[in-house]
Amino acid sequence: MDFEVLIDSSFINLNIDPKLIPIENKHVLSIINDFEDGDWRYEKFSNFIWDNIAQTALSHQERKNLEHKSQSTLKRAAENLRLTDKEQDISKGSELAEIVLYAIMKHNYNALPVVPKIFYKQNAQDNAKGADSVHIVLEGDDDFSLWFGEAKFFNSIEDSRLPSIITSVGNSLKTDKLKKENSIITNIADIDLLEINDQLKKKIKDSLSHQASIDTLKPKINIPILLLHECGITSASTEISDDYKEKIIAFHSERANSYFKKQIKSLANIHFYEKIKFHIILFPVPEKEPIIEAFVSDAEHYKKPKKKQG
Repeated sequence: MDFEVLIDSSFINLNIDPKLIPIENKHVLSIINDFEDGDWRYEKFSNFIWDNIAQTALSHQERKNLEHKSQSTLKRAAENLRLTDKEQDISKGSELAEIVLYAIMKHNYNALPVVPKIFYKQNAQDNAKGADSVHIVLEGDDDFSLWFGEAKFFNSIEDSRLPSIITSVGNSLKTDKLKKENSIITNIADIDLLEINDQLKKKIKDSLSHQASIDTLKPKINIPILLLHECGITSASTEISDDYKEKIIAFHSERANSYFKKQIKSLANIHFYEKIKFHIILFPVPEKEPIIEAFVSDAEHYKKPKKKQG
């Protein structure tokens, strides 16, 4: 991943409240883009999204069919996006954040995509709701972890925005929601196409079966929470200086403390909460709207049929 990581730490190392428990199994990741000629690199960020869009907007079979056809891949992925639908304004920021989360999961956590959510959300009859992303991460040759992601794109990550994230995370951890998500994963053919050994595929399917207890699965569950957010520190900066990095580190550390303090207060009564792993991922941008507008424009360009010459 061609972005600088400022924080990649257990929350235990950042926690400033000695009375806050449980704080184990919580992680903080802070990622920044850089600058060029005094400007934040919007094009680099945009390229990162489009370079990774196929992972979430296309099924495994579509990606295979369009292998080595980069233009066709982008066009097909753009056709699956909801953010160009004028009636779906609410989806614009969240859908873009979903793509960024998929890319981070792929590059930072070596995750395998299992349910490309944007692809499966296209079919109104499909049940691919719930988590914004679903991934499997291999843990050695014979084990795995399961990642149910939340992705948000906010113009602020002050305290007033945090309760809605926590509510969304809490809802995704309800037993009926987890069982539904597991059934979606096992019913989609993509899991059979993963390049892993058959014994591990069977182990994954057995662990996700409706007959298996969610209690036994919770130690394998990870919840990555991407907060792509507008940031005054970033908009006021023109270079990657030590001062800029220090300010972002301090800001993200403080926001992580506030988030986990509120999450623990709200969700600690969930059975085996302490066994579930949570990862808050913070990525600052100078402005939200120009990023969305540029992405919608690019998507519409890829979707638009080419005019005949002559």
